[in-house]
Amino acid sequence: MKQEQYRDVFSGNEIWNSIHGGESDLYPWDDQSTYIQEPPFFVDLDREVKPIQEIRSARVLAVLGDSITTDHISPAGAIPADSPAGKYLLEHGVSLRDFNSYGSRRGNDRVMTRGTLANIRLKNQLAPGVEGGQTVHFPDGQPMSIYEAAMKYRSEEIPLIVIAGSEYGTGSSRDWAAKGTLLLGVKAVIAQSFERIHRSNLVGMGVLPLQFLPGEDVENLGISGREVFQILGLHDSIQPLSRLTVVADGGNANKIEFEVIARLDTRMEVEYYRNGGILQTVIRRMLS
Repeated sequence: MKQEQYRDVFSGNEIWNSIHGGESDLYPWDDQSTYIQEPPFFVDLDREVKPIQEIRSARVLAVLGDSITTDHISPAGAIPADSPAGKYLLEHGVSLRDFNSYGSRRGNDRVMTRGTLANIRLKNQLAPGVEGGQTVHFPDGQPMSIYEAAMKYRSEEIPLIVIAGSEYGTGSSRDWAAKGTLLLGVKAVIAQSFERIHRSNLVGMGVLPLQFLPGEDVENLGISGREVFQILGLHDSIQPLSRLTVVADGGNANKIEFEVIARLDTRMEVEYYRNGGILQTVIRRMLS
């Protein structure tokens, strides 16, 4: 049956055969493609592993509620024309009727990063009364899209965190929910609890999952998300499930200090985090 179905695979479809293909052993990345781009995860990969360090002077990109799904974090549906991803496609000559969906463009990190935390139903407590991927940049208080704020913070060399409630990352185990989080510049996610696979995916992308202690959350700790955050106690000999100290500095001597559990659950996950993720761990092992 296989021989019958595949015997004309190279001659049975004139349209497919008319597509030009390169002869190189390596894929010829096209910088103008809006569907497929070279993944950025290995760009300038240093063979040397840097020591684990504390996260200092971080800002909050979003304060989210309970049961945030991977579709909230990385939607797979239609791309709105007025979204950062939609504007990117329009700028690259893609007409609205050819936008397709986030899911179909998952091979392009430039689309998917712009689509991270851009679900039209996402509610960010930093931008009350507004649904969609909106936030506020601090300290100037300027409202903008989450993607725009993330890029502005990147230019200012400011690390980012996301704060959430319980069951963060529920739903399908969408890999771009963790990939996009990393590419926005998010270094840690602090939540009351994590969905099992998404927590693992965050670690696999080098993003630190931190869990509030039982009975603690944004509300009873008095966190607004406007503070400057320090995540202390991170060091190269960290052990699985270590407790770290978080200091949220709201200015005017208003500091909130609390403990969190570093959800690096195993020694192997500590190793992944030390390397910046599972992909970097594998590459470095191949090169050693």
